[in-house]
Amino acid sequence: MGRIFAIGDIHGCISHLNKMMMQLDIDSRNDTLVFMGDYVDRGTDSKGVIDTIIEIRKSLKNVFCLIGNHEQMFLNYYREQKDEELFMQNGGLKTLVSYGFNQSGIKHLHVPDNHMEFCTNLQPYYETDSYIFVHAGLRPGVPLVEQSVDDLIWIREEFINSSCDFGKVVVFGHTILSFTTPIINDNKIGIDTGAVFGGKLTCIELPEMKIHQV
Repeated sequence: MGRIFAIGDIHGCISHLNKMMMQLDIDSRNDTLVFMGDYVDRGTDSKGVIDTIIEIRKSLKNVFCLIGNHEQMFLNYYREQKDEELFMQNGGLKTLVSYGFNQSGIKHLHVPDNHMEFCTNLQPYYETDSYIFVHAGLRPGVPLVEQSVDDLIWIREEFINSSCDFGKVVVFGHTILSFTTPIINDNKIGIDTGAVFGGKLTCIELPEMKIHQV
């Protein structure tokens, strides 16, 4: 087994992602790269972020991409034409603009097929012998296989404030607890450091607990 690199919430910040990938020394065959979700919304180039991750998956053997609440909102709005207000309130317009949206409306918006396939097939979590990687967190007291997707991508306080033993260390994004430093506890590691809000994009390298930031 090689190393695991987990990258926090990107939110359309393509320059952060590009700089991070240049900084990381990933073995293309033995190491694992995990993206924690929230690739879209709020930042200026959601399309570019997804383009880049799709290309990364072609060059690295072990890449796992998790779904975040923002991808779910994007899918609900674009694919099912629902929850428009929620999507727009959470930075969705920036995503639409990156795909060429204008006043002609959603019917004339073009999201490439491979981008829709990417968003539709994102994983709810990724598990190893020692870690559980999930976008938002886990509901305490609920076995992993029984966790709802809604909790996996939306939960905050019930998870953040819990001292529950989840059986493995839970690595998560979603909730910004610091703009500079990831939160490392005995039962959880939080790596969303608010890149889109002027903070840093964080990657944690496991099991060494080495922190990479842009």
